[in-house]
Amino acid sequence: MVAKRTSAEAAEQAATGKAAAKKAAARRGADGGGGAAAGSTAKKAGAAKAAKQTGATTVVAKKTSGTAAAATTAVPKARGGAVEPGDLAVRPGEDPWTPEEVEEARGELQSEETRLRAEIDASERALQGLMRDSGDGAGHDEADTGTKNITREHELALAANAREMLTQTGHALERLDAGTYGLCENCGKPIGKARMQAFPRATLCVECKQKQERRY
Repeated sequence: MVAKRTSAEAAEQAATGKAAAKKAAARRGADGGGGAAAGSTAKKAGAAKAAKQTGATTVVAKKTSGTAAAATTAVPKARGGAVEPGDLAVRPGEDPWTPEEVEEARGELQSEETRLRAEIDASERALQGLMRDSGDGAGHDEADTGTKNITREHELALAANAREMLTQTGHALERLDAGTYGLCENCGKPIGKARMQAFPRATLCVECKQKQERRY
């Protein structure tokens, strides 16, 4: 009888010990997880504090801004406010633009714009007539048909060239109003007053124009 009790008591004590061990392990795991989480939070807070003290965030922003600035092109930006004639770019040794010279350049560009619009209208009317004639081509010999095709292609080329020049002329007028007239759109340096007076639609300086022509 005594032996049986002793055996039962021993088994009960062993079971109690195992349960206590499991609870202790669970507590240690919970404490360890909480400690790790607390440690991670502390590390993050410390890193943020250090970044604030050393200005790391500011340094990153500056680098990003510098990279973006380096990626910009040399195309001149429009100037804010009214632009005085003397503010237009000139090469070293050249006299500043005078109001009379600016108005002369503007008048020449506007006259060219009007002429090109009239030329485009005339080409379009001629093309419409050629298209009507080509629709009535029955009975025409091959020579007449070939001549009409050549004439149509010529009118198309003239119209395309006039449209391109009209676009360039409008762009020159916009640059004149924006204050970027006379600045090279490739390198940003002055094109030169003499060159602008000879070629009012010029957008490249002599050096950049020569490089462009060599590439093509």
